Amino acid sequence: MEKVRWGIIGCGAVTEVKSGPAFQQAEGSELVAVMRRNGALAKDYAERHGVPRWYDDADRLLADPEVDAVYVATPPDSHMKYTLKAALAGKPVYVEKPMARNESECIQMIQACEAAGVPLFVAYYRRMQPRFLKIKELLDSGAIGDVRFVHNVFLRTPTPYDPSTSWRLKPEVGGGGLFPDLASHTLDLLDYFLGPVRRATGMAGNQSGRFAVEDIVTMAFEFESGAMGTGVWCFEAAAAEDRCEIVGSRGKITFATFADEPVRLTTPESTQEWLIPQPKHVQLPLIQSVVDELRGRGARCPSTGRSALRTNRTMDAVLATYYFFSPTRK
Repeated sequence: MEKVRWGIIGCGAVTEVKSGPAFQQAEGSELVAVMRRNGALAKDYAERHGVPRWYDDADRLLADPEVDAVYVATPPDSHMKYTLKAALAGKPVYVEKPMARNESECIQMIQACEAAGVPLFVAYYRRMQPRFLKIKELLDSGAIGDVRFVHNVFLRTPTPYDPSTSWRLKPEVGGGGLFPDLASHTLDLLDYFLGPVRRATGMAGNQSGRFAVEDIVTMAFEFESGAMGTGVWCFEAAAAEDRCEIVGSRGKITFATFADEPVRLTTPESTQEWLIPQPKHVQLPLIQSVVDELRGRGARCPSTGRSALRTNRTMDAVLATYYFFSPTRK
């Protein structure tokens, strides 16, 4: 394939800077069509970003013979629907994270794409960002020896989101509250760094009572490698904190998933730091790897339906008890 021509289903806020322009800037890539249910907004996006065609119907975009591959950037409750449609149309899929609302939907998406013979990629874009590739390099080089455990702390002050409009506070849309949307990034990174989680347990609760969704989650997990992990995500804290520590037999690595903090390597001999900024269009490095794979050039993209399934499975293990009696989480 000389050039991958993309269509976006759901050209909302996430596509304005994070991803949309990356499809135009990646080598061998072109954004040729966008879709949004509100046709006026789709037209406005196309005009502002120099996209030649726009649609208000996903089926019409999928039927466009000049669209080679599809980026699904809708909220999670429609990820499976559009992925299945794209697979049926024979078009590779790049879907936003979290991959779906739960493990079951992820499995159906994987099965549909494999049956159709089309690749399925997921937008866990940190896997290709320079900051996190540095952490991967340190771990793979044995800089901290054998990994013993991971400890993650993520705290946020009370969210300004409006539950009447934000899908992030509607478990029937997002699969939970802020935890699936935000914690999935860290859990996917740990999968990338250390391999799959073998088992996970934890508790979720609603301490503030402001919304119906969970506002605190605690976890304990074990990797297939034998390393252990703990984590807490609290969205109603007095102050924000974003810190993950990977502790090994000869040192530790400290980093932030979201904050612009340095990667820190601490050993008995010294402390080293690397401040590596994010790209302007944060998804560009991962999108470039998707394009390269589709064109048969370079290494394979590291974020697939199979890898993303593991993150959903881990989150399900933690949220299952909280939502067991809830009719809202599908």
